[in-house]
Amino acid sequence: MRAPRFPALAVLLPLAACAGVQSALDPAGGEAGRIHTLSIVLFVLCTVIFVAVAVLAALALFGSDEWRSRLASERLVFALGVVFPVLTLVGLVLYGVTIMGMAAEPAGAGRDALRIEVSGERWWWRVTYITEDGVRIESANELRIPAGQPVPIELTSADVIHSFWVPQLAGKLDMIPGRTNTLTLHVREPGISRGQCAEYCGGPHALMSFFVIAMTEDDFAAWLLKEASEARPPAGEAAVQGHALFLASGCGGCHTVRGTGAAGVIGPDLTHVGSRHSLAAASLPNDAPSFARWIRDGQHVKPENLMPPYGIFTDAELASLSDYLDHLD
Repeated sequence: MRAPRFPALAVLLPLAACAGVQSALDPAGGEAGRIHTLSIVLFVLCTVIFVAVAVLAALALFGSDEWRSRLASERLVFALGVVFPVLTLVGLVLYGVTIMGMAAEPAGAGRDALRIEVSGERWWWRVTYITEDGVRIESANELRIPAGQPVPIELTSADVIHSFWVPQLAGKLDMIPGRTNTLTLHVREPGISRGQCAEYCGGPHALMSFFVIAMTEDDFAAWLLKEASEARPPAGEAAVQGHALFLASGCGGCHTVRGTGAAGVIGPDLTHVGSRHSLAAASLPNDAPSFARWIRDGQHVKPENLMPPYGIFTDAELASLSDYLDHLD
């Protein structure tokens, strides 16, 4: 077997995976920071204990008779085999309970009037913002929150058990049909984190991802106001044709575009789909070619998803339909 030409890569490549928008080793939220601290403590302690055990084992195998006699004493065996493990494990449990108990943060006063619900569905995420006066503003596959304050997220499922996990921000929390669990996200600064369904839910489970976008409070308020508005009318000949094709082809039977005749509730709300960070639960970038690819070849992009492929459109029709959807920002 040949030695690698660049041995440094064996070290650098694993280190490169320790950062990024979906790395628990690069925390950007309060709870994730505590989990990271607890993990480092555990890794360091386990490493120290492993080295100590290896040294003692080496002494027992290769040491002098005097060292072997000392290691065989009943008092040392009892101290290292019973007392030390009990004290160490109790200490770790108390430390873990203490540091993770700090995770129970109250909701920020500035966001008490707003509720955010996330429902796991096969195989995408329905996100609903509920204002103080009861107005429901629906989005999909991304969660926008204000940075610098705790934000409670109400989690549930519409079908099977899912699990909401944003490694950079917090631990996993299951989403169970008929039950609402609450996870508090506290993002320190504006930025983007990537999340994933962490409970196998069948089909394209591995392609059920999402983004959490933390914004300044002013930017979040402005975004939410725009998100609550109806879709702007199509501009340009291609978008106008795409809008007519969207309604004529029955897309409104599954999708809603507020301000139009499309009022379906089976699939994601598309009122402002063009402004989202990604398409198809983070499977595709958000641009017109990706809309076209998803409409025609969605079963190749995300096998077994519940949207049937639409091969009925000509290339020109597909281009105009994609232009219209991209226009919905």
